[in-house]
Amino acid sequence: MATSLPPRCRVLIFDLGDVLFSWSPVTSTSISPRTLKAILSSTIWQQYERGRLSEDECYRLSGEKFSLDPEEVRQAIHDARESLQPDNAFIRFIGELKAETQGTLRIFAMSNISAPDYAVARAKPAEWGIFDRVFTSAAAGMRKPDLCFFKFVLDEIKTEPSSVVFIDDRFENVLAARSLGINGILFDDIKRVRQALQYYVGDPVSRGLTFLESRAGRLESETNLGHNITENFAQLLILEATNNHKLVNYVIILVPGTFSEVSKRHYKPILTTDEFPADLDTTSIGLMVTQPDDHVFDSVMDEMLRHMTEDGISMTYFDAERPRTDPIVSLNVLSLFYSRGRGHELASTLDWVLNVLEYRAYLDGTRYYETAECFLFFASRLLRTTLDASLHTQLTPLLRERILERAGSHGDALALSMRVLAGSIVGLRMERDRAALLPLQCEDGGWEASWIYKYGSSGVKIGNRGLTTALALNAITSFEPELRRQTQPQSRLPLQLSGPGSALETESLSLLLPKDNRSATPSPLHVATTRGLATGLPSPPPSPPPQSPKRAKHERRFSAGAIAKGVYTYLFTDAGTRKRRQNSSVCHKSSIGSG
Repeated sequence: MATSLPPRCRVLIFDLGDVLFSWSPVTSTSISPRTLKAILSSTIWQQYERGRLSEDECYRLSGEKFSLDPEEVRQAIHDARESLQPDNAFIRFIGELKAETQGTLRIFAMSNISAPDYAVARAKPAEWGIFDRVFTSAAAGMRKPDLCFFKFVLDEIKTEPSSVVFIDDRFENVLAARSLGINGILFDDIKRVRQALQYYVGDPVSRGLTFLESRAGRLESETNLGHNITENFAQLLILEATNNHKLVNYVIILVPGTFSEVSKRHYKPILTTDEFPADLDTTSIGLMVTQPDDHVFDSVMDEMLRHMTEDGISMTYFDAERPRTDPIVSLNVLSLFYSRGRGHELASTLDWVLNVLEYRAYLDGTRYYETAECFLFFASRLLRTTLDASLHTQLTPLLRERILERAGSHGDALALSMRVLAGSIVGLRMERDRAALLPLQCEDGGWEASWIYKYGSSGVKIGNRGLTTALALNAITSFEPELRRQTQPQSRLPLQLSGPGSALETESLSLLLPKDNRSATPSPLHVATTRGLATGLPSPPPSPPPQSPKRAKHERRFSAGAIAKGVYTYLFTDAGTRKRRQNSSVCHKSSIGSG
């Protein structure tokens, strides 16, 4: 089966001057660059470009209009022609685009240029072979931005306007092309233009996968201060999103079965305190991604229950002296507990995050997470982890409503990806957000690192290009079920997309539907969906089992399976040793720091 998306456009039409060729208005004559440009913009020159005036007539009439000697005008034009130079690097890039499409991409040029000037340009050492045809104003008797010229070219190449991309340095020409349904790119910044061209004719999925694979094991996080940091949190989320262990490089110390974002065996924390407590956030995600033995789950979750606020809300840290809370951290702890059939043990925590969702307390982000979309994404992740009917009854309708409120709003690549993925969980097809996400793909195939979380004390922001790219790929392919099955791991949850026929519902249609309230009971067909979403999450238990009794003591043992995989070691200690080794025994998240 195919593992790529079809190109959006199959035809490129380039201007020549100031796009593929550069030139200088500085000449050996007394004619100033400003005057020369005025000559080239005059109606006389436009008639010359249409082939309605001879070269001699053009120089004579231009001399009369601008009070210049016609021979000096001729010399100035000669000097300008001599300065004409092809942008060979950009032309090679165009050739590479054509090669990547196995020659299916057709490339044309469309230029306002006189016959004599075109003859000079063709004599320049450029790769003219990349063009299927060159359309000149002199040969057509028309020039840009006349609509008739564009219609003539479309008729000649026999292509629908929507399949064409037109690139020009003049906005009036780009606007004219767009008015006919042609995709237009204003040539103002070479980097942006190259990125836009790859968006139109490249395959975002294969490019994104190539980016991840080429940086396997080196997908480090970065801060808004320019530092690179090595941490586990983003690595675990990348692993969850791709199910590809080769991409990530993390070290997990479990004592007794918990995760540390930064391994002190290998890395010194930066931009935070050297000694910081472990957090429940990374631990919850880490356990769900790596799936240790059952007794490890139980012992760590029992320990988490000892770190609750007086309101019964899960804390951020395994440290009673830092009673921080964060609703997104709570969502991830809830995901862990619901995935193990123990969600009922965190009733107060669930009630709090539902209130945060209902009253939109997340709109400015949270203490440790940057955007509203982080909350919506991790709330949808909670739905993926369980079949619990009560949870879906309370969370799904309200989450769906809140996601619709964000549809089409501004966001960076990570926010857009999270919005699309969250929407797909509750049966929404977030078309505008997916459309906004695609052009943000960089030339190297990845997406820029968007800020996901931050230090609580200093506000330093952390992002990871690998994580943004992995989630962007999942978001892009969430509309393509067959492709998604080939490019991402399958969720093992036996849930289906909500709505008739398991089809994603478009956001525009959803806006016309009556809004459900939080207490409404959805029909079984409207349970939130997970099919095709990459997570690597465990299959939930069919029904919540009775609460496991807390262990009186922990056995010292090693998991042979974990050792064989070379991922981590589970080390159990007695209660006294565990208390003495608290700071090094549980999961640290240096990016959250000690704030």
